[in-house]
Amino acid sequence: MIKEILLISLGTFINAIGWTIFLIPWKIVGGGLSGVGTMIYYVTGIPVGISYLLMNIILLFIAMKIIEKSFGFKTIYGILSSSLFITLLQNYFHSPIIYDQFLSTVIGGILLGTGIGIVFLAGGSTGGTEIIVMIINKYRNVSPGRTMFLFDIIIIGSSIFIFGSFEKIIYSYVTMAIAGYATDLVLEGRKSSVQLFIFSEAYGYIADEITNTLGRGVTVFQGTGWYTKENKNVILTIIKRKELPVVLKIIKKYDKKAFISMSSVVGVFGQGFEQLRI
Repeated sequence: MIKEILLISLGTFINAIGWTIFLIPWKIVGGGLSGVGTMIYYVTGIPVGISYLLMNIILLFIAMKIIEKSFGFKTIYGILSSSLFITLLQNYFHSPIIYDQFLSTVIGGILLGTGIGIVFLAGGSTGGTEIIVMIINKYRNVSPGRTMFLFDIIIIGSSIFIFGSFEKIIYSYVTMAIAGYATDLVLEGRKSSVQLFIFSEAYGYIADEITNTLGRGVTVFQGTGWYTKENKNVILTIIKRKELPVVLKIIKKYDKKAFISMSSVVGVFGQGFEQLRI
C-alpha cells in the first residue's frame, strides 16, 4: 500500500505539472474534468484544482459502488493529491514558461499520459474519465489511452464556446492523442512478456530453479537436432520482461553455452498473467 501511494503521488504530480505549466497557461483544454476545470477557470476565475475536486465527488461515489473498497481509497487519494498539486502549482505558474504553443502541447501531453499511466499501474485513478475507463477495463480488454481519447473528444470540442478558437481545439486534440499514446506505453511496458526456448543439457536444473525462484510455469518437451540427429530436451517458458535478467542468470549458472531463443509476446492470458475478459 505504501508503494502504491507513492506511485499515485508521483503520477498525480507529473500530471499536475503537465496541466499547470504547459497546458492551462496556453488555454489548451485537453480532456477529462481537468479540461472542464480549465474552461471554468477562464470563465469564473475558480482555480482548476477546486472545480476538479468538486466535480469528482459525484463520480467518486459512483466508483465506490462499482469497484472494490481498496480502489475506492486509492481513487480518493488520487483525486485529493491531483487537486492539491494542481492548486499549489497554479498559484506559482500563471504564464507559459515555454513560448512555443506546439512544443508546450507535446510536452504537456507526454506528462499527462505518463502521470496517468503511473497512477493506473498503482490501481488508482485521477478521477473523471479515468474512473470510467478503469471500470470498463475491469470487464473488457480495451486500450485505456484510446478509450480516454474517445471520451475527451466532446469535452475538447465544447471549448469552442469558451475560447472561440479552432486552433485551441486542434492543439487540445494533439495533446490528448500524445497523452493516450504515452499512457499505453507506460501500461504495456509493465504487461510486456517474453517467450523463451532454452536448449541445454542442464534443462532439469534450469527448469527447477525457474519454477522455484519465479514461480513460473515451465514446459519441457523433446526435440531432435536434425544436424546431429540427437534427441534434445527443450524448455519453453513465458515470463514478464522484468524477470528476464533473473532467468538469464539462472541459465548462465548451469550452462554458459546454452542456446536460447527469445521473442516478445503480444498478449499472455492465464494464471500469473492477465485475466481473459470477454
